[in-house]
Amino acid sequence: MKPFNLIIIALICIAAGLVAPATAGTADVVVTSSTIDPPVLMKGDVGTLTVEIMNNGAEPVAIRNARLYGSGVVALSDAYPSVGDIGAGTTKTFTFTIRADGGEGTFYPPFVLDFQNGGALRYPVPVQVEDTPLTASIVGKPDAFTEGRRGDVTIRVGNPRPNTASGVQVIPQGTGFSATPSSAFIGALTADAAGTAVFNLTPEDETDVTFRVLWRNGINTHAIDVTLPVTFGEDKRQADLFVTNVEVTPEAGGYRIVGDVMNAGLESARSVLIRPGAPATPTDPFRVYVVGTLDPDDAAPFEVTFRAERDATTIPVVVEYRDDDGNRYTGTTTVDLSGTVTVSAGESDEGIPIAGIAIAVLIAIGIIGAIYYSWRRK
Repeated sequence: MKPFNLIIIALICIAAGLVAPATAGTADVVVTSSTIDPPVLMKGDVGTLTVEIMNNGAEPVAIRNARLYGSGVVALSDAYPSVGDIGAGTTKTFTFTIRADGGEGTFYPPFVLDFQNGGALRYPVPVQVEDTPLTASIVGKPDAFTEGRRGDVTIRVGNPRPNTASGVQVIPQGTGFSATPSSAFIGALTADAAGTAVFNLTPEDETDVTFRVLWRNGINTHAIDVTLPVTFGEDKRQADLFVTNVEVTPEAGGYRIVGDVMNAGLESARSVLIRPGAPATPTDPFRVYVVGTLDPDDAAPFEVTFRAERDATTIPVVVEYRDDDGNRYTGTTTVDLSGTVTVSAGESDEGIPIAGIAIAVLIAIGIIGAIYYSWRRK
């Protein structure tokens, strides 16, 4: 076909709108970068897509409009209906609000520029969608919980996502317990990073404690839960006090008990007090014996004084102490009083007391000896 005929056909196509006329400047406009905040979306997340273009030519280029298309990732913001000129060697940015409506994967919504003098620039923008959430686990807790006793619970939060999670915090939720602090802030967790939160948990009832982990992916808030069942049991580490080496001595008006108290547990016992329990009546000088602090494997002597009824054969010795959190614990040891006799104050045999007769005899012997010695000297 002759060149003249080709020109005629091209002019007819242009007039019919089948092709856009080539413009020297449009070929110089290129996309230099595209960024997404957050870099990786989760399904349903809303993000911000920014596209930057540059005019590498020597002449300004007139742009009619800018649009974003696509499925899986949709544009929530309107197109740019009137853009105007982009000068030679300058850049221009376009920002769109997008939402991940599809599943996981990489989507390529096309960014399209329509030029004023005809022609268009079409650029597929990669958008990654991944639904992997943060993870949470309980990495530290007491061997057993005790009603009213505080225990430390440690929560570890990890970020297996390919992008940073921001504003990470942990909040204990539920009833039948108190927690300090009421929430813990971890902050930003980069990809493959982890952080911990420690709570002092004091249960009042057997319950379930839910630790809710909140975080943001861009402007989007997400949450996961980890549950800790709280059941009461015996704490294997708490102080364990034993009373040993007990001796009972009757005294005028009552009894005296001496012995040792030992801490066979793995934690210290604070403010240890020892006293006789009912039906015994504490008396001076040792109504209550204050031992103080007993560390693990330590022992300390004690003594208490009290009165008891004549028919009493046993009495309880009460041991009280507190743990590091101020919780009070009480235990008792039964002491046998059989075989002992209580001598009441002022009690005596009928007639002249034996002790008085002995003293009188000693005085008489002394007087006789003194008289005899004085006679020998004369």
